[in-house]
Amino acid sequence: MGESEGGRDAQLKHTGLRPGWTTGACATAAATAAYTALLTGDFPDPVTITLPKGQTPAFALAVEELAEGRATAGVVKDAGDDPDVTHGALVRVTVRRLPPGLGVVFRAGPGVGTVTLPGLPLDVGEPAVNPVPRRMIGDHIARVAAEHRGSGDVEVTVSVDDGEEIARSTWNPRLGILGGLSILGTTGVVVPYSCSAWIDSIRRGVDVARAAGHTHVAGCTGSTSEKTVVSEYGLPEIALLDMGDFAGAVLKYVRRHPVDRLTVCGGFAKLSKLAAGHLDLHSARSQVDKPFLAGLARRGGADEALAAEVAVANTGLAALQLCLARGVPLGDLVAVAARDEALSVLRGAPVAVDVICIDRAGTVVGRSSVR
Repeated sequence: MGESEGGRDAQLKHTGLRPGWTTGACATAAATAAYTALLTGDFPDPVTITLPKGQTPAFALAVEELAEGRATAGVVKDAGDDPDVTHGALVRVTVRRLPPGLGVVFRAGPGVGTVTLPGLPLDVGEPAVNPVPRRMIGDHIARVAAEHRGSGDVEVTVSVDDGEEIARSTWNPRLGILGGLSILGTTGVVVPYSCSAWIDSIRRGVDVARAAGHTHVAGCTGSTSEKTVVSEYGLPEIALLDMGDFAGAVLKYVRRHPVDRLTVCGGFAKLSKLAAGHLDLHSARSQVDKPFLAGLARRGGADEALAAEVAVANTGLAALQLCLARGVPLGDLVAVAARDEALSVLRGAPVAVDVICIDRAGTVVGRSSVR
């Protein structure tokens, strides 16, 4: 791996694993095909979409149904080499005309959940179609409308065959997302995480950054945290390590192969796990410890009533929002605790560490000093 081969894309290439497409990308493709058919009478097959990073994948259609005032298209999800429970699921989207001025309205069809508890990036009562997939679908609806002289005012109903059954293997029921799956994805691409292959790619990423003379590297949980680090510190791609859920792999390798400075950046909930001592941040292997967060909140000035609310919050984000509303800097407290845990894993290696916690939109909600 040379200097031009550093960063997240090089890590994926190094693993030899095949990436796949998120449910959000599949729903976008199905919505694009359905609205095109509604306006023209013909389904584009395959249908090509543009993802947030500029990729233009084409999707074959598994379902095509055209009726008066509505059209339905379906796409089978291919998760690549990732062991994703939704691999092979059929994502259907029905697009129905609405009166002018209503814009794009989302509905949950069979197999797609509805939000019933606070603490998620969607309001209670909303279909569990996450913000980035909503934006992708809305953008593609607008493009089709412009190309074929449509109004762009449509109801978009997303369904997943057997989604309610599949969702029982996810955290959705515990998070209060009832009735099915969430439509997810921030990039449209499923990055496959084989533990051994991805950990090896992290090590190679550290090696490449060190060989290129970079003394400041960042371990990031995903593409949003990468953008945050670049915005904060102007780090080049070669200095970015896509650690995913493998915080321990980054820390243990940097302990043996030190750099001057390591920034750890990721979602608040994931980094709260690191703060609590977990080195594997995957949802199947570690959980957000709300009583631990309550203890941090007390340390930050929370009274017992607030601490009790934090201890039973629906999600880490809900706990953070409770504290923010009452002036308790839970984000900073988590960042400091995560930094201190990272330093304990480094065991005195000559590496300065700082931690940045972000929300789903990439807004910084907590940070530690460098130590």
